Amino acid sequence: MLNARHCLTLCLLWLLSSHSLAEAMPNPDPELRQALLSAVSSAESFPDRFDAEVWLMDMQSRLDQMKWIKLKSKAKRVEFLKHVHQEASRAGISPELVLAVIQVESAFDRFAVSRVGAQGYMQIMPFWKQEIGRDDDNLMAMATNLRYGCTILKHYLDKEKGNWIRALARYNGSLGRTVYPEKVMAAWEKYWFVNY
Repeated sequence: MLNARHCLTLCLLWLLSSHSLAEAMPNPDPELRQALLSAVSSAESFPDRFDAEVWLMDMQSRLDQMKWIKLKSKAKRVEFLKHVHQEASRAGISPELVLAVIQVESAFDRFAVSRVGAQGYMQIMPFWKQEIGRDDDNLMAMATNLRYGCTILKHYLDKEKGNWIRALARYNGSLGRTVYPEKVMAAWEKYWFVNY
């Protein structure tokens, strides 16, 4: 288990050596590895159709107003939102906060790749595929990316005992700083917050 000092040291080494985050973290959290392995082996759907339809219509109209996103057709937006809702619900986290994470991480670009190699909507590091023995998983595939991302986010939320700021910082690899969590929370409040 990594403590804050160890994480900071690894981050500094990574910055100095310009290696990928995967190389900087050779021993990923075994609990997270198990959660990912379990998550990629199960699937669920909406528990209540009426509530799902209300949520899908609301979120789809919000996405429709974001003209800069790559999900141009209503059908693609609804398919995407179904997967977000499914994976967030399966993981036991807020689908709206997942949407805020996706907005900040990739601006809803399925093919986004970060400078350190994180991929897809939720910017998943490829080393996780090897860690759980699923080398053939495609992190650019919507369902796969969302399953990994929601599982990782839930793991960090549990690890931080429900503290979203710390969980988001862990997700971003910036534990101890609040810039990233503040961006996600601002996106959630501005675009995705629901009170129904």
